[in-house]
Amino acid sequence: MNEQSLQNLLDRVGNPVKLLRNSQIGAYVYPVVPGEYTNWRDEQLAWRETAVLFDQSHHMAELVVRGPDSKKMLSDLTINSFATFAPNKAKQYVPCNYDGYVIGDGILFYLGDNEFDFVGRAPTVNWLQFHAQTGGYKVEIDRDDRSPSNPRGKAVVRRRYRYQVQGPNANKILEKLNGGPLPEVKFFNMDVINIAGRKVRCLRHGMAGAPGLEIWGPYEEREEIREAIIKAGADFGLVQVGARAYASNTLESGWIPSPLPAVYTGEKMRKYREWLPASGYEGTGSLGGSFVSDNIEDYYVTPYELGYGSFVKFDHDFVGREALERMAKDQQHPQRKKVTFAWNPDDVARIFASLLRPGTENYKHFEMPLANYASASYDKVTRGNKVVGLSMFTGYSYGERTALSLGVVDSDIDIGDVLTLTWGEEGGGTRKTTVERHKQIEIRVQVSPVPYSRQAREAYHQGWRTDVKAGS
Repeated sequence: MNEQSLQNLLDRVGNPVKLLRNSQIGAYVYPVVPGEYTNWRDEQLAWRETAVLFDQSHHMAELVVRGPDSKKMLSDLTINSFATFAPNKAKQYVPCNYDGYVIGDGILFYLGDNEFDFVGRAPTVNWLQFHAQTGGYKVEIDRDDRSPSNPRGKAVVRRRYRYQVQGPNANKILEKLNGGPLPEVKFFNMDVINIAGRKVRCLRHGMAGAPGLEIWGPYEEREEIREAIIKAGADFGLVQVGARAYASNTLESGWIPSPLPAVYTGEKMRKYREWLPASGYEGTGSLGGSFVSDNIEDYYVTPYELGYGSFVKFDHDFVGREALERMAKDQQHPQRKKVTFAWNPDDVARIFASLLRPGTENYKHFEMPLANYASASYDKVTRGNKVVGLSMFTGYSYGERTALSLGVVDSDIDIGDVLTLTWGEEGGGTRKTTVERHKQIEIRVQVSPVPYSRQAREAYHQGWRTDVKAGS
């Protein structure tokens, strides 16, 4: 790449923590999709009570990989086993750096012979593209980046639309669209259904607790497919979900979407940093929260901490394998575990009350339904004076009537323990544009299961969010 690289930027600024904690990128915006179709409270309730239509066409990047080495390359870069991976299957795909720390994750679709489609955030797409272009693999790639947050009046065009129909009534709606019973598709397997006279590919999936289908096709067909879904769902309480409520479903279902990509250190990662542009996600993303360390590696997480331990398979060579084997055998340093933190309602009320007291300091604003104000969030969770965990994704569930966050805790912390989460940043706040001047506040949080929603815990295929077997 001819422009300044991420490595150039890091050489110039020194500590990446200071760079990211004071990023000027601004708020993360879910592009194109309206913020609300009705109101975010009713939209949140709909995925547990009736059915929802998620429009996922715009906020994720896609990378199609084709060619005789496509399967080998993708296997070389992930903790997941490809031993039984075959066309018309999908998996949650997790690549790590050479030291076994997570770069990102997303969904990998096995479309057909020597053809795959990865859908997820930019850090993983970048990692795959780098190896496709520099690793000597016989592959071709087709990248389709997320839609711009501010299109400035220009038309937004993607290669594919991508929708999900989820909720207790999802199957009734999909059967009506299909004109009869749905094919018996196993979890994370693909098939074809009929919608508006078209054959549409689908994935058996679930993001909102109740299983449903993810469907996709050519972008130019998006409106006729959407209209058909809305018409079919009219008698079953289908609700379109806007950008405000969309990402909050993960608070109930248990996926931590945006850990810091572990790319800023390590000599083996240097060529990658020299390839990455300084203007990309890794160079402009923001780091926020009350947990502060000058060592960027303290923000890295392992697949075990994120609940992906069952995905780690040592039946193939892959980047990070040796490091993860050492972690798996290390009984002296047990891995942290993923949990949900349920925030004390009285403490949360104090945050909002501070907005209504002129002349006094306010606490960091808690935006609803998502309270994240950085690309990667890290709030410290303590017991006494010891940091025992990190809160990494925060918001509010109207269905649970609870402020929730997802994060990790030390292995000796138990479900039901009450800990202290520090909300807000040190010294009145960093220089991020999303941070107003404020003071920190301590919030009591109860360590709770993942997924938090009982419906999600009981309905999900084991392992999708519960770390047992799926996706391996």
